[in-house]
Amino acid sequence: MDFQVVVLAGGTSKELIPLVSKEVPKALLPVANRPVLSYVLEFLEQSNLKHLIVVVEGEDAALRVGGWISSAYVDRLHVEVAAVPEDIGTAGALRAIGHYLTAHDILVVSGDLVCDVPPGAVAAAHRRHDAVVTAMLCSAPVSGPSESGSSGGKDKTKKPGRYNIIGLDPTKQFLLFIAAGAEVEKDIRVQKSILRAVGQMEIRTDLMDAHLYAFKRSVLQEILGQKESFQSLRQDVLPYLVRSQLRSELSLDGAQAEENGNDKVVSLDNKAMRSQLVANTSSPSFHELCAMGPNGSAPFPRNTHKCCVYIASKNKYCARLNSIQAFSDINRDVIGEASHLSGYSFSAHNNIIHSSAELGSKTTVGPQCMLGEGSQMGDKCSVKRSVLGRHCRIGSNVKVVNSVIMNHVTIGDGCSIQGSVICSNVQLQDRVVLRDCQVGAGFVVSAGSEYKGESLARK
Repeated sequence: MDFQVVVLAGGTSKELIPLVSKEVPKALLPVANRPVLSYVLEFLEQSNLKHLIVVVEGEDAALRVGGWISSAYVDRLHVEVAAVPEDIGTAGALRAIGHYLTAHDILVVSGDLVCDVPPGAVAAAHRRHDAVVTAMLCSAPVSGPSESGSSGGKDKTKKPGRYNIIGLDPTKQFLLFIAAGAEVEKDIRVQKSILRAVGQMEIRTDLMDAHLYAFKRSVLQEILGQKESFQSLRQDVLPYLVRSQLRSELSLDGAQAEENGNDKVVSLDNKAMRSQLVANTSSPSFHELCAMGPNGSAPFPRNTHKCCVYIASKNKYCARLNSIQAFSDINRDVIGEASHLSGYSFSAHNNIIHSSAELGSKTTVGPQCMLGEGSQMGDKCSVKRSVLGRHCRIGSNVKVVNSVIMNHVTIGDGCSIQGSVICSNVQLQDRVVLRDCQVGAGFVVSAGSEYKGESLARK
């Protein structure tokens, strides 16, 4: 498979403060006590993709990520870690490492992807259609805890979700329309040339762009060179390719033509859309039209290109750790319904308690829970649907529900923690009550404090 693989590992994402820090960049955030980047690397390794470029925003973050990869994957993977400026965006990151890219096709994977869909399936679809881009789509994840207690503080699931709006051809192989980000809130405007090409288009709002793409390198680099304002693959590059696929806009073979900005559009009201069909009367399929001459005459060369999709089956797991809520959801999933991704062996009680962990009298650790190496719990504690890290010290009469507690955390007697994320080296003194909170690394919460929906971090 003549693909170069690029993993976009990010840096210290603002959306994940206070979970991320200079010491813990996004790529090293723990999912079931393993860095999230390990799920991507092993996902690729299992597909025999072992030569990788990992792109990290910021020199310090790149050094930390590179050091971890070197120790964890010695003799297993050949990884080149490339540092790029912070806040450069996904398109900017690929532009910055352009000199590394030499293969015919590039497989781009987000470093926050936790997934069991084989990347080879996306690569095969890309090659089969000779596409300029193939995007993997999967079912949009259902967010939030299964029982009482949310797990994201101010980042709750009750606020309206923003989906991609995606238009597909009848075969569900070609991507005809995509809106992401702020564009989701606007009415859809579909080019008539696209509708003429496909006859009908299916509009979907239940699919997530997994941020796993196969690109034709020459076209990708042409766009990145010409469109210097493009920062995002998902919001800039992909929609641009989709909009231009029936126009002679990209050179592809070296011959450039101007963008036709006057293509007529059909407007659709963007309300309550799910699997709606936009129909037209023409009959040729999309890829057949690309080869036709005027009025359906004999084929002639056209500067058209194909944007394709690979839709993962609904029984596959696919989620991105791109928010505090997603961090909590994925941790819960990987020790729950997606436990096959964890790499751990579960006990008869459907939990993971490290052999070196110590439990006090009448302490219970329920199903779909994890207790890390060297951690100690006092008497009469209760843990439900939560992940506890390594070398934690937990007092007596402590309740932990729907929460993630990282490493070296000290929790005093009588504390109650629900729907919260506690970062490493935090100290909770006695009788602290936290609900839907995030506590940044090294923070001390004084005895008897009660917080709800707060983000606590050192200044």
